[in-house]
Amino acid sequence: MTEPTSTGALTRFRLLAVLCGVNLLLLVLVYMPAKYIFDAIESNTWMITIPIAHGYLYIVYILTVLQIGVQKRMKFVTIIALIAAGTLPVASFIAERRITKKYGAAK
Repeated sequence: MTEPTSTGALTRFRLLAVLCGVNLLLLVLVYMPAKYIFDAIESNTWMITIPIAHGYLYIVYILTVLQIGVQKRMKFVTIIALIAAGTLPVASFIAERRITKKYGAAK
């Protein structure tokens, strides 16, 4: 693979890791309490966009992890760990920092 594609995949991974992390925090800290504790979803219908956006972003995040995993020849366990990082609050931020530190300097 050429270097610009690899750099583009890393940039896309960084962006999606942050977006998925922020969206997951919104899902856990805003949407879930509003739905299950305060029962406020009917009056705030805009909140339904939070889980929908997270679903679409997470699919693109998985595809980006697979792309960067193949390009950087990561171990299968590492790819699975990166995919799982998108399901745990704050874990995608940690994964983004580690991957950027490991593969970002090797330009």
